[in-house]
Amino acid sequence: MRLATVQCSRPEGQTGKKEAPCDENMTGISPSAIIDRYIASIGDWRGDRMAQIRRLMHEADAEIVEEWKWMGTPTWSHDGIVAVASPFKGKVKVTFARGAHLPDPQKVFNNGLGGKEWRALDISENYQINEAAVKELIRAAVEFNRAERAGKTAAPRRPRSSRPPKSARTRGRST
Repeated sequence: MRLATVQCSRPEGQTGKKEAPCDENMTGISPSAIIDRYIASIGDWRGDRMAQIRRLMHEADAEIVEEWKWMGTPTWSHDGIVAVASPFKGKVKVTFARGAHLPDPQKVFNNGLGGKEWRALDISENYQINEAAVKELIRAAVEFNRAERAGKTAAPRRPRSSRPPKSARTRGRST
């Protein structure tokens, strides 16, 4: 398992909707350690589901990288973001960043089905996760990221407009 280091950047006293385990002593702690603390701090069925999703990520891809992003979101990446997971009041949401591009023959995704990029799995307390199907989605997301990265070339630049810059166009006008 590859790990990155993270720095907490939440200003002192600032809190968001969800409390992230971020304090002045966490600078330089691995994202995995922060995620360990975060999952332990949840303390109910949502923590169990977060731990289950985390386990599935690592079982599906031994090289997946855990990251702590956006001031409190466990994120898993391999050649790009694979998925993020967040607990909410009545569910745990696992969002696949490029889920709309992934095959889902087992119909695992149950949210964001009409979008052009992401797809999500909303997990309620009694929801039975099809672990094999979720692992297949994780593997497909990694393969999609690899293929996209391998096929990427520098984006062509748009030709500059022949119009002069706005500042030059507005000179001489009276207001």
